[in-house]
Amino acid sequence: MDTIRWGFVGAGGIADVMASDFGFVPNAELAAIASRDLGRAEEFAAKHGIERAYGSYADLLDDETIDVVYLANTHPHHHDVALAAIERGKALLVEKSFTATLAGTEEVVAAARAKGVFCMEAMWTRFLPAVAAAREVVAWGRIGDVLGVQGDLSAYRAYDPSHRLFDPATGGGAMLDLGVYVVSFAQSFLGAGRAVNCVGRFAPNGVDMAAAINIEHEGGGLASLACGFDGHGPGRMVVHGTKGWIEVEPRFHHPTTLSVHRTGVLPRVIEANMTGRGYCHEITEVTDRVLAGDTESPVMPLSDTIEVMRILEECLRQLGIEQSEARVAI
Repeated sequence: MDTIRWGFVGAGGIADVMASDFGFVPNAELAAIASRDLGRAEEFAAKHGIERAYGSYADLLDDETIDVVYLANTHPHHHDVALAAIERGKALLVEKSFTATLAGTEEVVAAARAKGVFCMEAMWTRFLPAVAAAREVVAWGRIGDVLGVQGDLSAYRAYDPSHRLFDPATGGGAMLDLGVYVVSFAQSFLGAGRAVNCVGRFAPNGVDMAAAINIEHEGGGLASLACGFDGHGPGRMVVHGTKGWIEVEPRFHHPTTLSVHRTGVLPRVIEANMTGRGYCHEITEVTDRVLAGDTESPVMPLSDTIEVMRILEECLRQLGIEQSEARVAI
């Protein structure tokens, strides 16, 4: 197998930008798209030069030529489609948040491990060159022992209860859409959380509009994080250490620059540009891992996905919000 053939479930905005980056990955081919609206799938296929368009998820999952399925539908609709794909032996890339609930995440992960198929959360930021450079700086000991992470991700959106970002039925709210970025970033540097405190603001229909999250991690590290749809912010992440700190310059979820600071030493600026829209780096990771016969990514392992979802669900519990998985007919 020299080329990994991909199929997309969902033809929305994130699928559109993902599709635009396939030209940067030589061993990956986007071969099929499925939407519950066949016309939308055909329009998506024509735009991106995709060979086959399906009007049902089942038709794509049953396509024996597809090696990897990318789930680009909304959070609560991942669970059932992921289990159906795993049952058919398909490798999976699941858009974040991985599911709407911790129980749903644990069930999908258990199924993938039992079946022995590759599965990964689409936390594309972990594969960006600037974020990889930050991990290397930490590994080299340039900032000493890591003590904490501080940062925010605000993405102002006018309140629209019919939009997926504010619709409870589609997992709406800042926590699953934005909080997942900041929590995953902190977890990648600090490990598992021990205690979580979360407060927030709410939209008129009760979904979480913004949140402030403090996490005490098991190794003693502290994270202070914020996310929200109702305001503006820089989108900066800072990793603090015993000898200095790293700033991942705004906006950290598609960064090109980081600076390394140590007391008494001029900052070192590192430029690390992404390729394309930045999504090709995670596409490459999945493609290479599937070609190698791996079932997980060491950069975004499933244990990290479970831990991040555990923290997100605890935050939602403290905010008084309960998410649920949607039932999807396959």
